[in-house]
Amino acid sequence: MTDYNEFNAGIIDEFRANEGKVGGMFEGAPLIILHTTGARSGVERLAPLMYLPYEDRMFVFASKAGSHSHPDWYHNVLANPSVTIEVGTSTVEKTAVELEPDERSRIYAVQASRVPQFGEYQAGTDRKIPVIELV
Repeated sequence: MTDYNEFNAGIIDEFRANEGKVGGMFEGAPLIILHTTGARSGVERLAPLMYLPYEDRMFVFASKAGSHSHPDWYHNVLANPSVTIEVGTSTVEKTAVELEPDERSRIYAVQASRVPQFGEYQAGTDRKIPVIELV
């Protein structure tokens, strides 16, 4: 298991042990655990993600901390948009829908204003960081 996977596993364990709350760098941030189906493997994958609750909608960002490549979960939701999320103590079925460019820019700007690291992530890469709505 890589350090990245171990880091995520620790966040998931803490999330589940504390009714959806974690400390450290994510303390107070709105988090979910996104369950996807692997695009190639068909195996369930878990990703703890910060989300944006906005206008009675829910958005996640394929930032990968500003990496020049998309996160694996993004490829998974494109291939298999039926997902499950853990939010707080609830588990909910959702459909992942990528936003069109204009709405993507608007929603990304809201997230960057709330969490400035997201602005830094976008500034640090040439790729447009995708925004996914969980419907």
